[in-house]
Amino acid sequence: MAEIIQCYREAVPAMRFIGRKYDGFTSWGECFSTDTFGAIERAMGGVEAVRALWKDGGYVGLERHCDGEPFAYYIGMFTPPDTPVPNGLCSVDFDEACFGVCWFYGDGSYDPGACAARLKDAGFKIGKDAQGAVWSFQNCTCPRYTTPDEKGNIISDYAFILAS
Repeated sequence: MAEIIQCYREAVPAMRFIGRKYDGFTSWGECFSTDTFGAIERAMGGVEAVRALWKDGGYVGLERHCDGEPFAYYIGMFTPPDTPVPNGLCSVDFDEACFGVCWFYGDGSYDPGACAARLKDAGFKIGKDAQGAVWSFQNCTCPRYTTPDEKGNIISDYAFILAS
């Protein structure tokens, strides 16, 4: 069981998300086997390009929830806003924003509902885009997600885009 050990607001510049869109949750295996992340990293000139904008840039499972519309799930990365979209992938452009971030410490699991509640308790308001959609994501950032500590635990980031 994972527990939230940190909750904070992080300002980020405009960015472009590039990745693969799915109709529901799916395994990330396809993105590794088809070199999706490599294609995105090459398109932006190396992962350092996004880390220059956002220090926690990593592999992302992006979710879009909107009443009356199908759920959308994307796997990919945030990139600089002018990054060309590689063939076969899609993009979503995001304006300058603030992320409400929770760190889940434990076995790699996370609970979006617990994150939303913790953000609300901290005084943050989850935002909606012009269509009324809520965007949130799991961010697998190195090394806290990829390198277990002495207890075998990792930190899984989960974030919502906050209201302005």
